[in-house]
Amino acid sequence: MATTHRKFFIGGQWVDPASSGRIDVVSATTEEVIGSCPEGTTADIDRAVAAAQKAFKESAWATYTPAERGAALNRFADAIEKRGEQLAQTVSMQNGMPINVASQLESGFVVGVLRYYAALAAVQEIEEARPSPLGFTSHVRKEAIGVVGAIVPWNFPVALSIMKIGPALAAGCTIVLKPSPETVLDSFIIAEAAEEAGLPPGVLNWVPGGRDVGAYLVSHPGIDKVAFTGSTGAGRIIAQECGRLLRPVTLELGGKSAAIILEDADLDKVLQGLPSTSLLNNGQACFSCTRILAPNNRYQEVVDAIASTVSSLVVGDPLDRATQIGPMASAVHRNRVEGYIAKGKSEARLVAGGGRAMQERGWFVQPTVFADVDNSATIAREEIFGPVLSIIRYGNEDEALRIASESEYGLGGTIWSEDRVRAVNLARRVESGTIGINGYLPDVNAPFGGIKASGLGRELGPESIAAYQQYKSIYMLG
Repeated sequence: MATTHRKFFIGGQWVDPASSGRIDVVSATTEEVIGSCPEGTTADIDRAVAAAQKAFKESAWATYTPAERGAALNRFADAIEKRGEQLAQTVSMQNGMPINVASQLESGFVVGVLRYYAALAAVQEIEEARPSPLGFTSHVRKEAIGVVGAIVPWNFPVALSIMKIGPALAAGCTIVLKPSPETVLDSFIIAEAAEEAGLPPGVLNWVPGGRDVGAYLVSHPGIDKVAFTGSTGAGRIIAQECGRLLRPVTLELGGKSAAIILEDADLDKVLQGLPSTSLLNNGQACFSCTRILAPNNRYQEVVDAIASTVSSLVVGDPLDRATQIGPMASAVHRNRVEGYIAKGKSEARLVAGGGRAMQERGWFVQPTVFADVDNSATIAREEIFGPVLSIIRYGNEDEALRIASESEYGLGGTIWSEDRVRAVNLARRVESGTIGINGYLPDVNAPFGGIKASGLGRELGPESIAAYQQYKSIYMLG
């Protein structure tokens, strides 16, 4: 039975939309409408921004101490935790994320992120006195930057929302959040949790809508900072607009990460880590290591092992706990991935997959592996955002480093070796914002983000709170 929503959560209340437009949410697995909600307009954005501005300047939120903000975040975490399974299932039904992944990342992880920022918020120092070499004292304050316009994509809709909400609220900001039209149902669950947590009206506001609504939010005069996760193309447009407005912006964009398998690597560990490092969420993760770099003297061994492992992955209903690979998030996206697979067949040697998974309904593609890929090939250069891996040959460590770094992107990566010192030394040289040794798992206590075309700024870690603050210096001259 489809879930029907008729109101938006703005200013701490469920309010009627400004227009009669609707968004239908279609299941990636069944191709059926599983829910709908109002479609936001510029008038709805105006109302949400006004509510966020009022909350920032006039509500109880404006006078909360750091400890009170921490307590509010913990209440919010409690309310989300109660809805954890509902969130996981809703996300899985919408975008095809395997339920095991959704339970971990769209439920458990988000609660952990909120509790982490609750703890940081409660103990942060807002003001410090600094003796000046000029003979007086300056007070340096960290102040919340204001109203945040946040835009999140469809691949990890809850986690990517909370990665903005957590540090922004810890800093004392308020938010207007625009979810992707493909995954809006989960945002209503989060709004219900915010309401239950008793957050002051206007601290969190949601307006679902398309690109035009997102563009309006980015350029709105009432927004003080923009936080965006999505494609590099969209990120460039947002960066240009924020540059024109001199508006702070955090951009978490695309990637084409490399997994460097060194000669001494334990191949069994590589294969065990493959689903999470290279094929997480059906390959629809920005940090996925879809370029596999294998040494000459083990190349065929690596190709055979990865092709066999990928061919054995269970493709099917994402709500089934046995499923490892679900469908692509939409028909349009499946067509895009299939276009890259067709291109790959003309550029390299297909060793696994290459077609549509045989399911009665849903936007499924077979997990696919290409061998004998040159790093200049389209499938090695461009972000496919699907379960498509390219295995690239290298001769020595310096060549592996060159290939890994020879990309317009620089978000993630992994190095596989039994020699930890060697692996860490190589990791320090790879051009990337993050990298894992014998696996990859973003750490809530460490900054996450990329370089080059993978974005600007960082999320997670204490550094993320600083991205939602600005400094004020008070010179105490007398």
